[in-house]
Amino acid sequence: MVQEHFDVVVVGSGFGSLFFVEGYLSRRPAAKILMLERGTFNSHAWQLEQNKNSTIVPSSTFRTDAANKVWNFTIGVGGGTNCWYAQTPRFHPSDFRMRSKYGVAQDWPLDYDELEPYYFAAETKMSVAGSPEMGEILPRSAPFPQPPHKQTAVDAIMRKAQPQFHVPIATARASVADAGRPPCCASARCNLCPVNAKFTFENGFANLREHPNVEIRTDCEVTHFDRAGGTVRAALYKKGGAERRVTGDLFVLGANAIHSPAILLRSGIDHPLTGVGIHEQVGYQLEVLLEGLDSLDGGTITTALNYSLYDGPFRKDYAGALIYFDNRWPHGLRKEYGRWRQLAPLVVVVEDLPQDSNRVVLDDDGMPKVLHADVSDYAKRGLQESLTNIEKVLEPLPVERIDFKGMRDTESHIQGSLRMGNDRASSVIDASQIHHDVRNLVVVGSSVFPSGPNSNPSLSVAALSLRSAALIA
Repeated sequence: MVQEHFDVVVVGSGFGSLFFVEGYLSRRPAAKILMLERGTFNSHAWQLEQNKNSTIVPSSTFRTDAANKVWNFTIGVGGGTNCWYAQTPRFHPSDFRMRSKYGVAQDWPLDYDELEPYYFAAETKMSVAGSPEMGEILPRSAPFPQPPHKQTAVDAIMRKAQPQFHVPIATARASVADAGRPPCCASARCNLCPVNAKFTFENGFANLREHPNVEIRTDCEVTHFDRAGGTVRAALYKKGGAERRVTGDLFVLGANAIHSPAILLRSGIDHPLTGVGIHEQVGYQLEVLLEGLDSLDGGTITTALNYSLYDGPFRKDYAGALIYFDNRWPHGLRKEYGRWRQLAPLVVVVEDLPQDSNRVVLDDDGMPKVLHADVSDYAKRGLQESLTNIEKVLEPLPVERIDFKGMRDTESHIQGSLRMGNDRASSVIDASQIHHDVRNLVVVGSSVFPSGPNSNPSLSVAALSLRSAALIA
């Protein structure tokens, strides 16, 4: 069995892993780092040609008892940076204090203000486009790196009527040519961006790809860790039909919220909450037919967010909702002559709470299995309240009719299976993202979320990883 030693051994190469390595190297540039990736590197050109992000089908890597629940992710170098739509809102300050403010879920072991400088660092790395108006809801210490995308006619009306709630979306899809990325083409094919406008591993982490002390090793499936007491000694992985072993001083686990807990369970690192609480947001689609107002004239796939139903005392009783105003026509254009663009597609995303009954376990053969009975009653109430209140939110618009277009299969935001916190009794990892029981093991990615905010998670994952690296390096 071949054995090597590195200062840092990283499992996975998605947002959490990449931003941790970026932050760690900024403080320890001489560190020797190995990244073990189960998938392969698939270039932007390859993905466009093959019309997919990876050769590995996600559902082939785990089992589930939830016939109607889809869990979506990408296995390959760059992980979610390949398939994401590059929506980058920050979490709301209240999201970090759900227990203190509303008596539900758990408080995070940090607050918005502590994470804010790392949010900005991640936005800078991604060249995020956004508007100063976003700072009225999510406070900022500095302007966005790029200006916001062009808003639609619908957004102009909503922004004028609800300036405290309706704001241009922040996104890592370029609004102007910058850092080798052209501006967004607004073709609504963001998972396979045809012009390479969104931030990805390939166009955003050349520094890591070329770093002499960083090796990204592909086709390496990490199965488990070799642990002795409170220390991981080695990672064991399969490559080319052989089992291999690599030792290290620090280990970083960033597979995803299904595979990270599975690796821990196979390693006997079985904190009672390992795998417990896996969840994601609940989403549905609406189509708003308009009377005499042409829209769909924005500069990118989603142009604005509306926070009318996001936060408030109601969150002690039911979930908040975030409304995405889209600049596409997923249900087709209107058929009436001259009225083709008189519509506004919306996506409404409702937060869910982690539930102990929803968890990742190991099947008899060691493959991860996701047990997910249902979303929480809290989320169901929030979903119903958002449907009840959507008409009021849209009062500024000349609404002809609102059509419910169905629930979304997934938001592709798997989270909460290795939650962070200060107390070992209620969390798996601590505030620095170090495992409570194994002190040279860091966990990164959305698996660490103690609660399930309804904003896109990737920016927060990146910011958390930068913070963790700053605390540990």
